[in-house]
Amino acid sequence: MAGIDAFGTQLKRDSTGAGAFVLIANVGDIDGPSRARNAIEVTAHDSPDAYREFVKGLKDGGEVSATINFDPGDSSHQALDGDFEEKDLRAYQLIALPGDPDELTVQFNALITDLSDTYPVDDKMERSVTFKISGKPTFTYA
Repeated sequence: MAGIDAFGTQLKRDSTGAGAFVLIANVGDIDGPSRARNAIEVTAHDSPDAYREFVKGLKDGGEVSATINFDPGDSSHQALDGDFEEKDLRAYQLIALPGDPDELTVQFNALITDLSDTYPVDDKMERSVTFKISGKPTFTYA
């Protein structure tokens, strides 16, 4: 197989704090999560063959970013403004291939670190949002 079409991927937010996930409307491109892990260097004078040595360090859940066809009247877009302002983390879900036997759900707690709106002269309004993941994201494969 050469690749899988990502069309239909969904981004959702927990609207109540109790696991009631609601679709964020008009989401275009989504990137992430971009997980990372620190490498801690432990090279010593007696490291074999003069090669640097490393051990595993702390992991970072990364970020998820999305571009939205912005509609100021849409309640899911308005909710992102509130999420940016609140102090507490919020739960979000990214669902790839929803309803497919190969569905993937990534659930994560995050804060919004960037919320940017664009109003071009000759194109659609857009909103860019970046979610900084706190803790470990959960990957559920169907």
